[in-house]
Amino acid sequence: MTDEIRERVKQKYAEAARNAGGDKRCCCGSGDQEPITDLSCGSYSTEELGELPTEAVAASLGCGNPVALADLSPGEVVLDLGSGGGIDVLLSARRVSPGGKAYGLDMTDEMLELARKNQQKAGVENAEFLRGTIENIPLPDSHVDVVISNCVVNLSIDKERVISEAYRVLKPGGRFAISDVVFLGSKQELPDEVLHKVELWTGCVAGALEKAGYERILEETGFEDISVEVTNTYTPESVEGLSSPEEIEALRKVPAASAFIRARKPARE
Repeated sequence: MTDEIRERVKQKYAEAARNAGGDKRCCCGSGDQEPITDLSCGSYSTEELGELPTEAVAASLGCGNPVALADLSPGEVVLDLGSGGGIDVLLSARRVSPGGKAYGLDMTDEMLELARKNQQKAGVENAEFLRGTIENIPLPDSHVDVVISNCVVNLSIDKERVISEAYRVLKPGGRFAISDVVFLGSKQELPDEVLHKVELWTGCVAGALEKAGYERILEETGFEDISVEVTNTYTPESVEGLSSPEEIEALRKVPAASAFIRARKPARE
């Protein structure tokens, strides 16, 4: 199941990169459904979208606006986990200029190629896109001021490792500021057939943590000033991958939601 999930996630994001500029597909919705996320509920302003190439906007599969969440300043170094077509990296690079830098990390070759093309079109020089997985970040310890991500951590099969890696690469006092999908209730109440559906995992739902679970993992990793702020609760009908009334009703009892998740690495350990 683990390898299948990773491969299906890569396939989905490769397809999104190839289709950039065509019909918009969102993090947890398909083209013929009411999308669970889109750029409007991601809270990107008209001004922000105007800074970006059309292809970067079209390839976004996010569930929020982590750039606004992170409150970036000139001179800071930012890392975007699962950077996709580069929308958040390019926005971040402009916010941290002059003197700062934005990294994007992605495992999908098609997305990396698209992101680098978007970087060229946008004329952004202080950005770099890296190939790799969010479970094994190819950067040294204490290297970045801020880690952001947009509806990607929930896709990982090892979230504890992702959060541990984010902690490792953050400088003391560094910030964790991501958008992600969480469950507002106990996943134990969901039927196994719902949680084990690969379609629901790649559609951002089955892999989501419980809100309390997110807080616990962040605390156990060593983060402080932890908060999980729910921004949008989804109707089961908008979730890609549910195929029966029973599954829809199960998710209605344990709803999924997008959230802003913040934490800080202690200035002294």
